[in-house]
Amino acid sequence: MIFEGLADKLQSTLNKLKSKGKLSEKDVSAAMREVKLALLEADVNFKVVKKFIQSVKERAVGKEVMESLTPGQHVIKIVNEELTSLMGETESKIDFASNSTTVIMMCGLQGAGKTTTTGKLGALLKKKGKRPLLVACDVYRPAAIKQLEVVGSKVEVPVFSMGDKQNPVNIAKAAIEHGKKHGNDVIILDTAGRLHIDEDMMTELQNIKNEVKPNEILFVVDAMTGQDAVTVAQTFNEKLEINGVILTKLDGDARGGAALSIRAVTEKPIKFVCMGEKLDQLETFHPDRMASRILGMGDVLSLIEKAQANFDAQKALELEKKLRTQQFTFDDFLEQLEQMKNMGPLSQILEMIPGANSKQLKNISVDDKELVRIEAIIKSMTKAERHNPTIIDGSRRKRIAAGSGTKIQDVNKLLKQFKETKKMMKKFSDMGKGMKKKGKFNFPF
Repeated sequence: MIFEGLADKLQSTLNKLKSKGKLSEKDVSAAMREVKLALLEADVNFKVVKKFIQSVKERAVGKEVMESLTPGQHVIKIVNEELTSLMGETESKIDFASNSTTVIMMCGLQGAGKTTTTGKLGALLKKKGKRPLLVACDVYRPAAIKQLEVVGSKVEVPVFSMGDKQNPVNIAKAAIEHGKKHGNDVIILDTAGRLHIDEDMMTELQNIKNEVKPNEILFVVDAMTGQDAVTVAQTFNEKLEINGVILTKLDGDARGGAALSIRAVTEKPIKFVCMGEKLDQLETFHPDRMASRILGMGDVLSLIEKAQANFDAQKALELEKKLRTQQFTFDDFLEQLEQMKNMGPLSQILEMIPGANSKQLKNISVDDKELVRIEAIIKSMTKAERHNPTIIDGSRRKRIAAGSGTKIQDVNKLLKQFKETKKMMKKFSDMGKGMKKKGKFNFPF
């Protein structure tokens, strides 16, 4: 889970305040000491922590909070607001050119995931109706050009390259001309990185910036590098005046200190975050939603957006009708699984549900492999078996298990679950009919 350690400690500390009828200044000070330790353990920059605690404490011991009927909830509200402010208040969008081609320059150290992120950004912008062109300006790292071409091919976004013998500045200029001729409204430059900051790299990046004058310079950084990420971001900002940050591997960082520190130290917004390795797992960063997730308040808006992006409204209506008329088959079940998988890992989906705090999630077994197993079992069935599971006898179960690489017990378990689901849906359907006839709910107990 993202921010797992921090979320645990903050939620535990703030829940203690919530349970108190009245709050004294001593109560608030004790809670702020725990919050301070939690933030430092999460690898948040010390100066950022100090300022954050000071802001929260000043507001939390105010007259309005102390005399409130629910002082604990007031403090939680303040922490939520200050966390949101720390990460940037609201989402920060790309500044697209109004009447010309938008040039986005990607920069960062080698190993941060810059090339893959360039492809992810191209895919995201294409989904939003843009016509992006990816540009291979890294002529030093072996296979960097090939990697961008492979990524571009997967997301179906064109890639411009001139090989590894050309000057990156000339490549960038030629790419912009090419893009204008071919109707590309966004040009994304994948520049070279190094294992550490050096003068040659910075000079080259400054030369590209001076020649092509990009609308956006986005700094790509690995969230798991912690405090080093903040230091590197500061240097890039001083040399290039970056417009925003893209945090990669945020899903793998249980501490999350970089996300909380970079915005405060550089005063430049986090624009996007990579929440997984898949090429569609680049998300717009919403500070308010992230703060809510850290405090166990969920993220309903993101959950709705994911559902809207991955679920077909017409198919959902058809499915509802099938459930009511008992025509729901394994083919329908398989289709729903596919759409659910597109929303991302189940653990991330559960984090967005309000009240599902990190401690509760630890007790829930979230196994994405189980979905893969179910999918394999259904795909091993014949068309007739999917439409009428009652014909699946012992020999058929044995064949399905062998075909899906599972055990007969797994097949039996799925068939039983499917049968129970259909029974439950029939009950709901009967309840609906009873409600329509009598004008009220007719509960079956």
